[in-house]
Amino acid sequence: MNQLASGLDTLRLSLHVLSAAVWVGGQITMVGLLPDLRALGGDAAVRVARAFARVSWPAFIVVVLTGFWNVAAVNAHSSTSAWKAVLGVKIAFVVLAGLGAWLHARASSKGAVAAWGSIAGTASIVALVLGVMLAG
Repeated sequence: MNQLASGLDTLRLSLHVLSAAVWVGGQITMVGLLPDLRALGGDAAVRVARAFARVSWPAFIVVVLTGFWNVAAVNAHSSTSAWKAVLGVKIAFVVLAGLGAWLHARASSKGAVAAWGSIAGTASIVALVLGVMLAG
């Protein structure tokens, strides 16, 4: 039974980390590519952003689902009040990241696109760091 649990823990954590890498790392990569995409002219930046969305949104869903799974696995063993407080803050930043990315994709002005993109990216990085803290 311990081997199965260990295998499930490995699967759960691997899916969570891989999906977080796609979501957060992809946003950082997009920021780095943006000047060159704009230089290409036309709708190159928009087309690449849409292509990224086809990968990033499924990754975000997996991050959220495996996050619930992680909490269930940890709470089965017990957790401190400090750990629960950090978890609450992390959940708030995950929600902010998803909302910011959703609003970024729907924004019509350059200012709103920049603002929501910055909020989504910053919230994603904060959520990642808080996740590292929770992992111990």
